[in-house]
Amino acid sequence: MSSDRGTRKSVPSSLPTVVGATRPLSVGLTGNIGSGKSTVARLLAERGAVVIDADALARQATSDPGVLKEVAAALGPDLVVAGVLDRAATAERVFNDPEARELLNGIVHPWVARRRLQLEAAAASRRPPPAVVVHDVPLLYEVGLDADVDVVVVVYAPFDVRAARLARRSGLSREDAAARDAAQMPLDDKVALADFVIDNGGAEANLETQVAHLWDELVARSPVGAPPGDA
Repeated sequence: MSSDRGTRKSVPSSLPTVVGATRPLSVGLTGNIGSGKSTVARLLAERGAVVIDADALARQATSDPGVLKEVAAALGPDLVVAGVLDRAATAERVFNDPEARELLNGIVHPWVARRRLQLEAAAASRRPPPAVVVHDVPLLYEVGLDADVDVVVVVYAPFDVRAARLARRSGLSREDAAARDAAQMPLDDKVALADFVIDNGGAEANLETQVAHLWDELVARSPVGAPPGDA
């Protein structure tokens, strides 16, 4: 990690130990737009973690007829066309309207929370269960889900790096990237709260090394223990 970020945490010497039944370690994974959170999730999945993607669940939620009915009633019937959510129009409506965004989140987030818990319970019921369940949640701190997990991992990258990634990946302008980043909790604040910080501002090989070390640390603290073949 760069010397000008001396307060950033490296992997700590100890983490909370889960007491009780043998269940997977519950890990919250978060970071701001363009930080590379999805890449870290993929690398953890390759090592045996079960990853529950909140963004994917939110997309599923907005295909649910009950959710669509609530969205139409709260934000306008024009957002639901032939039984399908107009995602672009919905995003445009809520992005600069905090009240509308709160209404949408109040509809979608409970659906996502229920499904997330169902998937976590299903993973824990496997025999053998996975050592680690990762909750990939962009707004983990913003919605208070950090209280529901055992460990939080924050993926960090400087804004310049993130803006360049977003321009390459999505054609997003620097101004739009800054606006979306500003709609989230400041990344440095998340870093200060995290149990683990993965620095994704450099080479992919360095990222893979960090994730490999992170995986070893998480498995060591999981009540389940190492997956078959890792012991």
